[in-house]
Amino acid sequence: MTQQNTLSVLDLSPHLFWDIDPRGLDIQKDFHFLVGRVLQYGLISDWLFLYKHFGLEKITAEAKQIRDLDDRSVHFIAHLSGSTLNEFKCYTWKQSIPPHWNF
Repeated sequence: MTQQNTLSVLDLSPHLFWDIDPRGLDIQKDFHFLVGRVLQYGLISDWLFLYKHFGLEKITAEAKQIRDLDDRSVHFIAHLSGSTLNEFKCYTWKQSIPPHWNF
């Protein structure tokens, strides 16, 4: 791992921050938010940036707490980390909510 003091949110793709000013984010305090954005909307370079600087364990632990990851993202991180889908809050939370229309 490298010095995390020199890391900047501005090292990630600008399209991840279409709705907020990235200069107001702190890579440590807002890690939960950043993991969600990178998993759902990031480029491979964004994923590699997180992986290189924080490691798979920390990213996976954070991803397990996110309630609104899409199916593609949760399957991606579950496969990479060797985790089961039931370990992810987004998967179990989604399963506990009945669909509005049951076709």
